[in-house]
Amino acid sequence: MNKLVRLWKRPSRDGKNFSYVLIYRDEQGKIRYESLGHTDGQKAKRQCAKKERKLKMGYVEPGYMRIHDLLKNSLQRSRRSIAEGTYQEYDTAVRQFIQVIGDVDYRAICQEHGEQFIRAYLNKGNRPATVAKKVATLKRQFNLAIERHQLEDNPFRHLKKPKAPDGEIHVYSDEECDQLVKAARDLKIGKRYRWDMILLTDLCTGMRRGELLNTTWRDVDFAGQKIHVAPKDETEKTWIWKIKDTDRRSLPLTDEVVRILIEHQTAQPEGYPYVFVTPKRYDNIQRLRRLGKWSVRQGKCPMSNFRYQFLKILAHAGIDEGTFHDLRKTCITNWFAYGLTEYEVMILAGHASFETTRRFYMAVRKDIIERARKASAEALQGIFVAQALRTPAEGCFGKTS
Repeated sequence: MNKLVRLWKRPSRDGKNFSYVLIYRDEQGKIRYESLGHTDGQKAKRQCAKKERKLKMGYVEPGYMRIHDLLKNSLQRSRRSIAEGTYQEYDTAVRQFIQVIGDVDYRAICQEHGEQFIRAYLNKGNRPATVAKKVATLKRQFNLAIERHQLEDNPFRHLKKPKAPDGEIHVYSDEECDQLVKAARDLKIGKRYRWDMILLTDLCTGMRRGELLNTTWRDVDFAGQKIHVAPKDETEKTWIWKIKDTDRRSLPLTDEVVRILIEHQTAQPEGYPYVFVTPKRYDNIQRLRRLGKWSVRQGKCPMSNFRYQFLKILAHAGIDEGTFHDLRKTCITNWFAYGLTEYEVMILAGHASFETTRRFYMAVRKDIIERARKASAEALQGIFVAQALRTPAEGCFGKTS
């Protein structure tokens, strides 16, 4: 590879002294001379190498590159190795960053730009956790640029993300779960979608919405009472759907859920591969696919009006707070409460670390609080301090005078 910077040992006019000079072309192609102002050979070589690294940009031509161009270049390289959701996160975060600071040369970005971005999105009403996630995504983009020799250092390396206090994890009680299933049956939504089956399966497996709705009958092991979470290829019968490698897993099914799934499969017409997508909806998706109007992003939630229908069930059940994702949190919390180990829960949840499971998905069941209260009450029975607390007029050593 040709050197982009030359080191010149330039003599003085009288020929008695010399100094080192760097010769290179700038972003506009003009030849530049940069005097180093000293005669230290080793130091000059290090400065030359540093300048060389600054001008090199991996596999792209050295020169002026805006943030948008860097993103485009990065996504082209990563397109096949990242999930669709991650791709969208990268794209959205960088575009929002450009809206705040402008589409400048990415090598001019500094920590102050990151602080400006944080302030802008906090002022827009974004939650600290949301902004922190955006900052982490931007940091990842700059780290990729370093790996590809497009940057020497991450400008956000010392940027502090906004602190986001851990919020209370919402789960449904046993009574609320029962109310949800009853509400789904009372509303007769099952004529289009078997919502009772969807809710029970999710409470049993803790699957994400996209995992659940992209389940095919080939993923269901009736004999082993398991359901497999696996990506789908683009075929005549199925649309493409990707997951992370760590999310490939097998999940348990109860006797009741297996029975409902068998009944549903028996009632479903032949030739429909998806478990939770109705034949009518499937036919419409296939029509859109033939017309080229079906995207990978749409495949993440192939069920129409999903959120609206769930909120309708929630209201009919008389439950004021909750999301569909809270069913997954409820299942994970129950797994741990009923004796599964941290590692087992982590594997079933499809997480790379238990910290993710604990921080975002596990709540303390209300019955655990009650059991702890009873245990504390029993433990305090007969303890002298407890007796003293019940009789404040008496001191620890008997009645006060």
